[in-house]
Amino acid sequence: MGTMDSSIYGVSKPFFLFVATLLFLSPLPFHSALPQNSTRKSSSSSASGQINSNSVLVALLDSHYTELSELVEKALLLQTLEDNVGKHNITIFAPRNEALERQLDPEFKRFLLEPGNLKSLQTLLMFHIVPKRIASHQWPTGNSGLLKHRTLSNDHVHLMKKDSGKNVVDSAEIVRPDDVVRPDGLIHGIERLLIPRSVQEDFNRRRNLRDISAVLPEGAPEVDPRTHRLKKPAPVPAGAPPVLPIYDAMAPGPSLAPAPAPGPGGPRGHFNGMRQVKDFIQTLLHYGGYNEMADILVNLTSLATEMGRLVSEGYVITVLAPNDEAMAKLTTDQLSEPGAPEQIIYYHIIPEYQTEESMYNAVRRFGKVRYDTLRLPHKVVAQEADGSVKFGHDEGSAYLFDPDIYTDGRISVQGIDGVLFPPEEEPKTEQITAPLVKVAAKPRRGKLLEVACNLLGAFGQVC
Repeated sequence: MGTMDSSIYGVSKPFFLFVATLLFLSPLPFHSALPQNSTRKSSSSSASGQINSNSVLVALLDSHYTELSELVEKALLLQTLEDNVGKHNITIFAPRNEALERQLDPEFKRFLLEPGNLKSLQTLLMFHIVPKRIASHQWPTGNSGLLKHRTLSNDHVHLMKKDSGKNVVDSAEIVRPDDVVRPDGLIHGIERLLIPRSVQEDFNRRRNLRDISAVLPEGAPEVDPRTHRLKKPAPVPAGAPPVLPIYDAMAPGPSLAPAPAPGPGGPRGHFNGMRQVKDFIQTLLHYGGYNEMADILVNLTSLATEMGRLVSEGYVITVLAPNDEAMAKLTTDQLSEPGAPEQIIYYHIIPEYQTEESMYNAVRRFGKVRYDTLRLPHKVVAQEADGSVKFGHDEGSAYLFDPDIYTDGRISVQGIDGVLFPPEEEPKTEQITAPLVKVAAKPRRGKLLEVACNLLGAFGQVC
C-alpha cells in the first residue's frame, strides 16, 4: 500500500500532480491538447458505441420530426444509423409531423406498421437518408439539371431546383432547408413522405393477395344484347373473365340506358375497385408529373368512380396517362365542350391488362397492334419506335415515357408524353350526278328499210 501512495502505475505522485495542474490551467480544451489521431479514434469509438449528445440523431428526436424518429425506432434502425454516423456524415430528408399524421394514407401507414412488413418500413426510412453531407448551397442550379445521390436503401434520390428557386428532392419540396445542422450531419425538412417504387409495389402486391384470397372470384352478370337486360346468371368457373362485355358495364349515356352491372356495394362486388383506383391516383401524385391527369379523373369528371365500379366487377383496364407537359398543350376549346374530357380519357383507356413488356413484345412481333379503347369504335395504334412503344399516328403520336407507374394485376398505368386523339374521319364527298332526262324512244324500223334510207340519204334524197 505504501508503494501505491508514492507512485501511480510507475509514475511518481509529484509528476502526476504537475501534469494535472497544466491541463487544468491550459486555455485549450482537453481534446485539442491530444494528438489529432487520438481525437478521431476517440470520436469514432464513441459513435459506434454510444452517440454523442450533439449528434444529428439526437437532434432528430427533439425537433419537428418526432413522428419520423418514432418510425425509426419501430423499424429497429437506431444501431444501423449510429454505425453510419460513426463512419461519415449523413443527410436526412425528414417529412414534417403533419405529413405523417394527417396527409399519409391510413391504410398505407397500417401496412408499414405490420410486423411482417418490417423490411418495407426499413427500406422506406433509409430511402430518406444519404450517407453524405449535402447542404442547401450544394443543390444543383437550373443549368446543371438533376443531381443523383445514393441512399442507405441502395436507391437513388434526385435533387433539382425549380424555376421558382425552391429546392426539390424527387417529388417533395424542401420546406425547411438546413433545419438542423450538427457536426455529423444535417436535416432538411420536406413537405411529404418519399416512397420508393419497391415499397409501393410491395404494398400493392400484399393488398391484392389479401383481396383475392378472401373472396372467390365470380363472373359478371350476363346481359341480353337485344334487350340489354340482365339474364339469369350462369355458373362461371373460378378465375374466368367477366361474361359481360366491358362496354355494356360502363355507365350509360343520355341516349343509351342498358341495365348496368351491379356496383361495388352489390352481392357481386368481390373486388374493392374504389380503393384500387384511389391507390393508382395517389401513385400518380407521388410519382410526380401527372397532376393534371389525376385532376381530370377526380375533379373534372366522374371517371374515377366509374373505373372503380368496373374494377369491382372483375374487369381489367390499362390507362395511358399523358404527363403534365402534354396536358398543358390542350386548348380551352378542346376541354370546354360538353363531354369532351370524358371522350379524351376514354380514348386513353384500354379494356385489357397490358404492361410495358407485353406491349413491347406485341409490337416487336406484329409490327402494328390496334388496341380497343373505351371510346367506341375508335382504336389506338401501337408500334415500335426507337426501342420503345409509340401510340397514335404521325402528328398526334406519343411515346411510352414512364412505363409501369402502377401495376396491380387489374389496373395498369403507363405514362406517355402526348395526348392521343382518334384520326378524324374523312368527310364523305357527295358525287355530283347529272339529272336524268327522259328521251322518247324512236320507233324501230325494219332492217331493209333502214339500209334503203341510208343509201337514199347518200344521194341527197330524204326517205
